[in-house]
Amino acid sequence: MIRSASRRAGPWLAVALLVSACAGSGARSVSPAPGPAEAELPPPARQVLRNGMRLIVQDHRASDIVAIYLFVGVGVRHEAPDQLGYAHFQEHMLFKGTDRFGPGYVDRTVEGVGGRSNAVTSFDYTSFYLVLPSDATGAGIELLADMAFRSSFVPDEIGREREVIFEEARIEQDNPRSAVVRQLYGLVFAGNPYGRPVLGTRETMQAATQERLRAFNRRYYAPENMTLVVAGPVSPVTVRGIVDRTFGRMPATGYKPAPAPAPRPLAGGVRRTVERDEQQAHLALGWPAPRSDDPNGDAVDLLTTILAGTESSRLAQRLRDRERLVSTVTMSYSALVGGGIVSLRAELEAKDLERVERIILDEIARIQESGPTEEERRLAVTKFEAQHAFDTETSEGLAYAYGLAETTWTLDAELRYVDRLRRVTREQIRDAARRYLSRTDFARLAFVPKPGGPRTR
Repeated sequence: MIRSASRRAGPWLAVALLVSACAGSGARSVSPAPGPAEAELPPPARQVLRNGMRLIVQDHRASDIVAIYLFVGVGVRHEAPDQLGYAHFQEHMLFKGTDRFGPGYVDRTVEGVGGRSNAVTSFDYTSFYLVLPSDATGAGIELLADMAFRSSFVPDEIGREREVIFEEARIEQDNPRSAVVRQLYGLVFAGNPYGRPVLGTRETMQAATQERLRAFNRRYYAPENMTLVVAGPVSPVTVRGIVDRTFGRMPATGYKPAPAPAPRPLAGGVRRTVERDEQQAHLALGWPAPRSDDPNGDAVDLLTTILAGTESSRLAQRLRDRERLVSTVTMSYSALVGGGIVSLRAELEAKDLERVERIILDEIARIQESGPTEEERRLAVTKFEAQHAFDTETSEGLAYAYGLAETTWTLDAELRYVDRLRRVTREQIRDAARRYLSRTDFARLAFVPKPGGPRTR
């Protein structure tokens, strides 16, 4: 995930999502006493407006900067086959004018006060954010409300953004790291919405008209399908008043989210090799994994870290440092609302593909048999503690983490996440390896250099 760079989306998915941007576990436990840094922060104030919109306010006074994040519960998995890429198209078009202001207004307004804005589309959500001086909080909230509910979808702007999206798709395909991520998801989630491209297809993008994009917006951009997070030197009472005058004026639509379909098991596995104009081979392995609210996800987070989630992990030491078979190897767990995926990627010479795969499966067998050492478990927990502290030390990091959790997980589970990781045992990590890392039922994708193609000199 991208929950503290752990399983909400994982570093793999982050690579894929970079080109689509504009420009856990539900276990319950009692948290220990907060550390010194945590103790300085009051708990986030979570409220639900009369129209069903969720509002989270975090008073965070480390700087005079406020982060305002709007999460909408619509992503790739909500799209019909003839709407592929529409969630991402919305991300582009909401910056291109409303019935109150024209194209360029958002950028001029935000940059005019020294702020910045961006957006991202994923499988389960679309998010928009503004980072501004705190005295622009009210203007920022009003701006996001206008973007969400009053965007005009001018045909000329649709045409221009369509070409931008085509270029994003080309960049994604040309980059072997993002391309292998995209195609691996397609294998692991075959026949499931999570296997579809975030950027859509050329056909669905060509068919996206003002009328169709507006209809998509009206259906999914409903108050009860939104979470607004405001973090910075702000008062929850003051923010609530601003939100009531903006987002709160929109009536509920009766929107009810459809349940996310569960992925099919990978019985017998699937293997695919693709020839590309590359200098070296790219090996990707993928396994179905727990969904975001599954308590087993915490053990999977630690498992993937121990196997190939750090520079000192088992596979990094064996494949890269000792046997010098790969230039890089990484493993992560992405937990989505309807399912999850454990992904492993390595860059290597094509002649070593089979040997590297055998070693990976051998290391999986070892941890399935004996589990991790206590030192490995402790170091994995420490890695997440440090990453979580880094990711949430700013208003922006807190706003992102809280909005993502409220949309795809729960805020309560996010607040208790690191504490739950501390309680995961070696036996639970071993059992997660046995349950989720089958040595037969997995997807294997290899990009290999075309004969006569470029070679490393």
